[in-house]
Amino acid sequence: MEVKKVGVVGCGQMGGGIAQMSAQSGYRVAVSEINDELLNKGLAAINSSLTRSVEKEKITPADKEATLARIKGTTDLKDFGDCDLVIEAAIENLDLKKKIFAELDEVCPKHAILATNTSCLSIMDMAMTTGRPDRVLGLHFFNPAPLMKLMEVVRTIVTSDETVEVGRDFGQSLGKTVIIARDAPGFVVNRLLVPQLLNAIRMLEAGIATREDIDTGMTLGLNHPIGPLALSDLVGLDTLLFIANSTYDEFKDPQFAPPVLLSKTVTAGWLGRKTGKGFYEYK
Repeated sequence: MEVKKVGVVGCGQMGGGIAQMSAQSGYRVAVSEINDELLNKGLAAINSSLTRSVEKEKITPADKEATLARIKGTTDLKDFGDCDLVIEAAIENLDLKKKIFAELDEVCPKHAILATNTSCLSIMDMAMTTGRPDRVLGLHFFNPAPLMKLMEVVRTIVTSDETVEVGRDFGQSLGKTVIIARDAPGFVVNRLLVPQLLNAIRMLEAGIATREDIDTGMTLGLNHPIGPLALSDLVGLDTLLFIANSTYDEFKDPQFAPPVLLSKTVTAGWLGRKTGKGFYEYK
């Protein structure tokens, strides 16, 4: 199956990035939001991102205009009626995602593949709200989507081989390196990453070392580009807490149990870079 038009549900940080990449790679794109205010904000962010790329001479002004011309914003999911692939990038709420998938199943053509950008929720639960569970999969991008080189293709027990191949080909057409995972909490990357981040928080909580020394130990001792506490702030401490809780609920593995310090920090509203304060403070 050839993908010509891509739909993206959500024009926030992740959805906007996915829409931008898809348009830059030559696809026609429909991107939706729940209201005009959020849609215009998301489209403005795409425009700003492309402007920065022009200023850095990564693309030409003509490239920017061609990319923007391929993107159509909408607040009506019915505008996905001619899409070949639709990627849901709404907030991490399973009931909301299931509702979106049921609606997409009604409006999208029968051949269309439906995908989710979830980082930890059950894709199978979303798939079973549709009449095409074999054509549902995960396409998990990493933040920021236009810059990160990896994409996880996640298959459920009923996802067809053809659907997986379309997902793999699509990711590669965006310039991504693609890895395949099964539908289990955390997939590959977060299954490995989250315990490391939580252990760093436990070390800080226990007073074993300062936040700076913990992060320096990882950046200089293991050649990581960023330390685990700074990375937690970048991911978003509320997001990290959600992934940890979801994975722990599934496996009951103590390594995924959130430290008290993480829960208290989120309760305080210190969510990391997006709020200006997490384990570090940001101007």
